[in-house]
Order: sequence, then structure tokens, then C-alpha cells
Amino acid sequence: MKTMRVLVGGIHHESNTFNPIITGAEDFSLQRGDEIFGVLNDDDSISGIIKTLQTEGFQVEPILMARAVPNGVVSREFYLSVKEEFLQRARKARESSLIDGIALSLHGSMRVEGIGDAEGDLLEALREIFPHTPLSASLDMHATVTEPMVRCLDAVVGYKQAPHTDCFETGEHAARMLVAMLRQGVRPVIGWCKLPLIIAGEKTETSVEPMRGLIELLREREQQPGVMALSYLLGFPWADCPENGVSALVVMEESSVAARAEAEDLARAFWQERKNFRFHTDSYPPGEALEAALAAAREGAWPVYLSDSGDNPTAGSSADCTGFLGQILEYEPFSHLETPLLYAGIYDPPAVERCLQAGVGARLELALGARFDQVTSKPLRLEVEVLSLARKWERFHTDMVMVRAGFVELILVSNHIGFVTPRMFEALNRRVEDYAVIVVKLGYLTDPHKRCAARTIMALTPGSSNEVLETLPFTELSRPVFPLDAEIDHTPRGEAFGPSFPGGQDTL
Repeated sequence: MKTMRVLVGGIHHESNTFNPIITGAEDFSLQRGDEIFGVLNDDDSISGIIKTLQTEGFQVEPILMARAVPNGVVSREFYLSVKEEFLQRARKARESSLIDGIALSLHGSMRVEGIGDAEGDLLEALREIFPHTPLSASLDMHATVTEPMVRCLDAVVGYKQAPHTDCFETGEHAARMLVAMLRQGVRPVIGWCKLPLIIAGEKTETSVEPMRGLIELLREREQQPGVMALSYLLGFPWADCPENGVSALVVMEESSVAARAEAEDLARAFWQERKNFRFHTDSYPPGEALEAALAAAREGAWPVYLSDSGDNPTAGSSADCTGFLGQILEYEPFSHLETPLLYAGIYDPPAVERCLQAGVGARLELALGARFDQVTSKPLRLEVEVLSLARKWERFHTDMVMVRAGFVELILVSNHIGFVTPRMFEALNRRVEDYAVIVVKLGYLTDPHKRCAARTIMALTPGSSNEVLETLPFTELSRPVFPLDAEIDHTPRGEAFGPSFPGGQDTL
């Protein structure tokens, strides 16, 4: 029997429209063709897709994988070049032999200058080449679902864990649905129901209610006959676009009526909980957060982790806001702790370059930060001492510098990256246990940081990822929407989308 061929690839970016940075070629990691096989691991969805298909005996044809740390909207020029290369590679693969299926790893909230929804745009272009080929995809939990996306996909599933620890498993799930289409002749129907609701990710950790119960509901109902996948896709609250909102997505075998009804039922369950979402980390305005961190440190809860949540690059903020750092430097009680305070960090390429040129031990004056966000931030003028350097760190290939300003040891980075792991401290010859208080530009902590923290506190600071959504200057978001509009009379109404293929796949 002929080995079936499946195209795989994807695009991953979470685009924060409040961040003035335009995300371009220098921000993306691209793997082309067989290069994708060289970066497979156990914690991303493309790896789950590929390893599952290979185990099932399919011939995997890798196209292109483009990924970047969340940031501002993506450059139109860069996106169009990636899109064209993606489509050219897909056409070339089809010229050599029949393509039986397509499996994609997508984020779902990538926005492009002048285009908007990147995933929908790419999928529509791909459907022009493969109008009847079974197509399955994985999505991030914070995908912003759009009509082109659900119209072009045959099956889709999103992450069910926040923080996202089930990316690989979600890729496996997406691949298994494609296998069911190709091997068993299953013809899925997607049910979609959207809610006028935006919600910060820090209120939707899946280890606590109400999100824990909602995810349990999905898992329970996924066991029912005919159900292939159920997902809550929460949208991305820091994207000012008409399509934003929470979606319930259902994939069922063949029944449009059942898929639409199930999507509406799941949407109702979520809508009923809308007023119960809250921060589960102790969260305070900036001044109160400093007081709470100091009190915890004095009680011996080391290290205290303090999140500068309004400038979180993993939520697409610019990572160059200095307001909270300035408050810390002026908060004199920290200077009496037994250890310096660690602050991670500031994205400032020119400052990093000056420190690299000066070398360890040098003292210099820096105008630090606000290279990009000059609306919510301004530069800080600091006298610093260069403590340590790390060049081309890990897969981000970022240069890092540790400097000291007063009682603060501050990490500066040359690339827009997430401050997601204590490994960056180790690369600069520091350990977590060296500090009583560690400030990171995050919202909820990533697992590597969480395992180190004796206490966690979130400061509700200003910036492009401001957790107080009501304070953000939305102009394009469809209204009314909760919580910007407190009282909304809403009855969920779903839609259903049938499979693209009438009973087979594309022919040459």
C-alpha cells in the first residue's frame, strides 16, 4: 500500500497591538524543510504532530516553521515573504506526488500590518492550492479565532493548560484527527461559538477555578462518542482588533447540528463564569507590591518573585519600560536587605553594546530603556558597573549583560526575549538562591521560576501588557464586550462548518 504524504509546518507569534515595535525578520526563528526535524523536542506542538505522524507510518513533508517571542504586530513585508515561501514549498511538494493531508502548528493570534489575521490569510491561500485536502491544526489557548480559520480547517484543537505545558500533547491530538480523516474516512464538522469577552491570561490559570472546572468539562465531554476535540480559545486581550474574544470550538464526526449545539453549550458554561475570573497570584498596585515583597523577604521567604506584569514580553510587551525599575531604585528599604535585588530585565540593544565594549568591571552612565515604548515609559539615567557578560545565549542568540545600579543587579538583553528561566541567571554567573527578591517581566510565573519561588507577587504595572484591561486604549475592539462593558445581555449563537473534502483528498 502506498505511503501517505502529509505536509507539516506553521507560524507562531502572539502580536500585541499596543506595543509600538514592528516584529521583523530579525525577531523570527525560521526552519525550512528538513531543518524542522533538527529542532524537534518534547514541549512544542509541531514536534507532537511530526512524531505522531511518523509513528503512524506517514511520510512527513516539512514546509516551513516560523516562530518568534510575542511582540508588536508583524511586518507586512516580512510576513508576505514568509507566506510566499510557505506556499512555494507546498506547491513544490505537490508537484512530486500526491499530498494526502496537511497538519499545521499555529498560534492563532498573529497580526500583520495592514492585513490583520495572519493565520486566516495563510489558510485561505493554502486552500487555493489544496481545496479538498484534509487539514488539521493545533492552536495556542490564546488564539483569536476568526471565520477564515474555521472555514479553512477541517479539525482543530487548542492547548488545555495555562501555563502551556501540553503543547506536545496538543500536536499529537491534531495529528490523530488527521489520521482519522485519512485512515478511517472520518469527515469532521467544526462547531464555533464566540463570546463578547476578553480576559487576561493571568486570570485563567488552569490549576485553579473557574478555569480548572471548565477544562475538566472539556475533557469529560471529549470522551463522548463522535466527539473528536473540544477547546476553549481565549483570544489575546492585548490585541485591539474586531475579532477578539473567547471562543468555544468543537470538532465532531459528521453532525453539524450536534457540533453547533455543543459549541453553544460550552460557550454558555464559560459565559456563566465570566465574573468569577480573578488573579490567583497576590496582585497589587506597584507601591503596595513593593511593600508586600519587602515584608515577605524580611520574614525569610527567599526568594520572593515579583512580576512586572505590565511590561511582560511573553505577552508581547516591549520589555523596555522603566517605570517599575525606577520605583524600585527609589524604594530605600530594599537597600537594607542582605542581598541585592535582581531585576530581569530591560531590552536595550545600544546599552548592551556599550557594556560589551566597556567590559567587566567598567563603570559607565547609561540612558536606559524606553527605546521603543515612549508612551508609558521614559529612559532612566543610571550609573552602572558591568558585572558579567554572556554572548549569543541559547537559541535566542541574545547578548546579555549584568550591571549593578545601587542595590539592584540588572539584566540587559540585546534581543526581544522572554525572561522565562533561571538559566539566564546562571549564564551570568548568578544563582536564584543568591537573592532575597527577584523581579521578572512576567505575569504568572513560568514553571522553571515557579519551582524556585518561595513567594510570588504580581505588580499591576503600566505597559503594553497592562493586566487592568479597562485602562487600555481600545478603539477597534467590537463592543459591547465584558469587562469593558459590565452588563451585557448575551445569548450564545453558534455556527457549524463542514469538511473541505467530499470523501477524498486532492488529486494532481
